[in-house]
Amino acid sequence: MENRTLGRTGREVSVIGLGTWQLGADWGEVDEADALAVLDASAEAGVTLFDTADVYGDGRSESLIGTWRRANPGHPLTVATKMGRRLPQEPGNYTLENFRAWTDRSRRNLGVETLDLVQLHCPPTAVFHDDAVYDALDTLVDEGAIAAYGVSVEETAQALAAIARPGVATVQIILNPFRLKPLDEVLPAAQEAGVGIIARVPLASGLLSGKYTESTTFAADDHRTYNRSGEAFDVGETFSGVPFEEGVAAAREFAALVPGGLTPAQAALAWVAQLDGVSSVIPGARNPEQARANAAAGRVPDLGDGVREGVRRIYDERFRPLIHDRW
Repeated sequence: MENRTLGRTGREVSVIGLGTWQLGADWGEVDEADALAVLDASAEAGVTLFDTADVYGDGRSESLIGTWRRANPGHPLTVATKMGRRLPQEPGNYTLENFRAWTDRSRRNLGVETLDLVQLHCPPTAVFHDDAVYDALDTLVDEGAIAAYGVSVEETAQALAAIARPGVATVQIILNPFRLKPLDEVLPAAQEAGVGIIARVPLASGLLSGKYTESTTFAADDHRTYNRSGEAFDVGETFSGVPFEEGVAAAREFAALVPGGLTPAQAALAWVAQLDGVSSVIPGARNPEQARANAAAGRVPDLGDGVREGVRRIYDERFRPLIHDRW
């Protein structure tokens, strides 16, 4: 699989990574054996970036990665975790004292002295403009608790504010064929600054797999059931913020664009991976088959202008009218 430099971290990572939210919680139950099998299959397929967070299953996702890492010490792995959502989302909670407590916990979960990459986990907008926050993150680097830091964002304005900071190594942002706004300013700004882009929600919570119909239902403990209107957290994290029925219809149109030999999910992942400025794409996987299929998207030849023009047409016709200013 192709490898790319992960922004200012200087690390080489696979263009298709693995998101591990689903191994912790909020996507229905995944037992430990199945979770470790997903990590095995991803690594065997060439994946070298695992993305997690301290709140995924209250640390379960991190701990599973730590277990896997100890069993596979020779695999060239970068683990990106996140912090900031263990307390109410108030700017005053983003302090050096809390950062130390959160990173110490993640270091224990992952079984490492130094965290490869820590990202602020979609904090309030004021945090992106607070010099003291970046000073605290720099202190953690100086102390050796973290090797590099980045941010995960909900809004393009937040991404641009972070990119302007010299210590920010990466920006994680929602990016898929149904969410194109980052292409306008964020990706060009990141490229110019040398900041890595980690693309999350690349399949719009599974919509772009083409497997769902308007009558598809999900488990009660799956965020695709309980967060469709943003009841629990930002609505953009669920189906990329688009209405489910509209997304299902758009996914059918996208599937019609897919070249022979690819699944719609692979085409969607390849579309993101082939964007200028993207460092890595982090789809989730609930079983080894999904993990291997996702990783194969990192070897797909150029999709061509026809697919790119079709994606733009679907977006302009179906989703541009739905865009909120915060997107």
